[in-house]
Amino acid sequence: MEQEPFLYIDKNLQDVPNGTLIVEHHFDKHREVNLFAASFQSNTDGKGKMSAYQIFPGIQLSLNYYHAGQASFQHDSHAHILEINHCRLGRIGWDFHNGTSIYLGPGDLALHSMECCADSAMMFPLGYCEGISISIDLAELETRSLPILKETPIDIEQINRTFCRADKSIALPSSPVIDSIFSPMYTVPEDIRLPYFKLKVQELLLYLGYLNPLPAGLTRYCSRQTATIKEIHAFLTEHLDRRYTIEELSKKYLINTSSLKEIFKGVYGLPVATYMKEYRIRKGMELLRQTDDSIAQIAAKVGYETQGKFTKAFKDIVKTTPTAFRKNINI
Repeated sequence: MEQEPFLYIDKNLQDVPNGTLIVEHHFDKHREVNLFAASFQSNTDGKGKMSAYQIFPGIQLSLNYYHAGQASFQHDSHAHILEINHCRLGRIGWDFHNGTSIYLGPGDLALHSMECCADSAMMFPLGYCEGISISIDLAELETRSLPILKETPIDIEQINRTFCRADKSIALPSSPVIDSIFSPMYTVPEDIRLPYFKLKVQELLLYLGYLNPLPAGLTRYCSRQTATIKEIHAFLTEHLDRRYTIEELSKKYLINTSSLKEIFKGVYGLPVATYMKEYRIRKGMELLRQTDDSIAQIAAKVGYETQGKFTKAFKDIVKTTPTAFRKNINI
């Protein structure tokens, strides 16, 4: 774990008030139509920003930054609009109406219809996320096909049948091809974003059109089980002064140990012990930034018996000591 992701997300959201999700539209209002402007509503328990661009008629892309536990969205249900979500930093998850859940880590990709996520919440298990969302109106794309697609045998209807499912989301794990399509879009200079995004969206459509057979997808989990794992997470993070074994948690929450370990890692991206070590250090970093408490006091608050043990764990993860970290905060 590094502190850079948290500082990077904070910097991008420094002007966004808590409890606010800002959507910045980069559209030509006289010629272009926002796919969900008339019905789109959102709220968050933290803060976030979406910078949305009209790429082609019926195709929109947004760069997203969140420092939150979740963000809820309500919009019209459209079976013909494909939603594509890429995660760069943090983790993203959804609970779907069919009782399943999926979670993305860095580099992973999710695809589903706007019908599938019409009234849903995006969850951020690590409390932050950077990602890209792309909305493609496949009906519009069939009637006004892009020039590059006319040069290929790609069947838009086949893309619709494969990915635009009302009953489930398809989640693809990180791969060199997915990385080559999405990673450059996060860092391209702002003054050439739109033409660059146009190139990359066409590259993505070519990739999806030839993605046959589909690679093995990410594991799906039962939403009821992920809800139990979230209860365990809340319990552990609210009682940092105690250390609980997997067996103790298994008995307390009536879930077998193997499922507990597997699903916790699926939701939060790390084994329980590793995650909790990083969580304790992250809270320690927060207290070092926001309070004048001594190192020993902070060590006790995040569950370390001695300042020495806290310092060793802190240095293992942050690559510097708590004292040096505090000194460099305002430099």
